[in-house]
Amino acid sequence: MPLTFVLATQADAGALAALHNAVAEHHTRLHGRGHWSMAATERGALNSLRHAQVLLVRDGNTIVGTLRLAAKKPWAIDADYFSTVNMPLYLTSMAVTPALQRQGIGRLLLEEARAMARAWPADALRLDAYAGNAGAGAFYARCGFREVGRVVYKMTPLVYFEQIL
Repeated sequence: MPLTFVLATQADAGALAALHNAVAEHHTRLHGRGHWSMAATERGALNSLRHAQVLLVRDGNTIVGTLRLAAKKPWAIDADYFSTVNMPLYLTSMAVTPALQRQGIGRLLLEEARAMARAWPADALRLDAYAGNAGAGAFYARCGFREVGRVVYKMTPLVYFEQIL
């Protein structure tokens, strides 16, 4: 069955939380406990839906990937590191089910996010990723994002990335 991209609804909140928890457990097994180990809840997923566009990729009825696009700057991002633009969007909470990682789903999610951002209209995508093995920095760089800075926020090393649209 082909993959489909849709915006999440409140009915997807439980499945979104389950996907994020599966990814958190996977990263914790691979890299030990860290900020990536935090449990997601249905309530948190519902809150995300109120404050952002949450994109899903489905394989049939199963959610296999997601990301969140928000106009509001996340708390861990320092805007001073980024280019001056009129309307940046912030990409957060990207996840692909562990069994399907490294099969192109993340790249497809980013392509769809770029299209959504251009239609918003936004002129840049920004994000932070964990520095080190648990982070996805190399993935974002391969997908055309440019590293613009490294910071430590609340004892967590982060890498800032940006893509001008």
